[in-house]
Amino acid sequence: MEAPRHDTRGIVDPSGLLNHVRFRRHEPAEPLRRYVEWYWLIDWDLPAPYASHVVPHPSVNLTFQWDEDESPPYGEVTGVALGLYTRKLTGRGRVCGAKFRPGGFRPYTPGTPVSRWTGRALPAQEVFPQVTTDTARTVVTPADDRARVAALDGFLLSLPCAPDPQADLAIDLVERIRADRTVRRVGDLAEERGLSVRALQRLFSTRVGVSPKWVILRYRIHEALEQAGHRSDVDWAGLAADLGYADQAHLVRDFTTTVGVPPTAYAAETQAGRGGMRS
Repeated sequence: MEAPRHDTRGIVDPSGLLNHVRFRRHEPAEPLRRYVEWYWLIDWDLPAPYASHVVPHPSVNLTFQWDEDESPPYGEVTGVALGLYTRKLTGRGRVCGAKFRPGGFRPYTPGTPVSRWTGRALPAQEVFPQVTTDTARTVVTPADDRARVAALDGFLLSLPCAPDPQADLAIDLVERIRADRTVRRVGDLAEERGLSVRALQRLFSTRVGVSPKWVILRYRIHEALEQAGHRSDVDWAGLAADLGYADQAHLVRDFTTTVGVPPTAYAAETQAGRGGMRS
């Protein structure tokens, strides 16, 4: 089943990306859905290079990739990216990715804190020895989406997955942060669940890979990016207050640091049809 396609939060200049690539999302098999949010598939055939930019979610991704003119298919595990993630696309290629829910990767790697992979991209076989070139080829080479999704399902269902109540708690807490703008303070979130701040920080480090404060700030930037990309009349002072910033200057600083341009400039360029970031 195809997953919802309208949510472009975190993608810088989504219309520009969609003009250059075929981008689809699909749901994983039902037994995987507690820990895997969705599969994402991208195909491109470009006459000139294009750089895509994403402000990533606090998620780990397992991808199978094929740059058709350069190398055989391969697998990669990408931990939570702390800054703007940029990928330069050239020629023809494909990516088939599994986006794990924040907190959902740990049950597949129960002996390792997820923070070990934060800010890193590494060959998939270093995390999952089961991955081979043939595995990657099976996932990424079929032309039919259903075959790619079935191959992803088959591989993930073959992996050991240890039940982990702490991972379940982390998933629920991150979803609470994502869905509720009133969650602004780590101390309040910890108190709500009967945890100390230190215990909450340990939980996020081992199960999510980043701190709860970082997650709160990242989802604030996602909301600001969404507003800037879709509206020409954003009340930045009001949005800053709504997102829990002390003032507009703090929002502008965080947005500029993360995205690379101030929010007003991004909004103006996006509304003009040029995109918030140039390739």
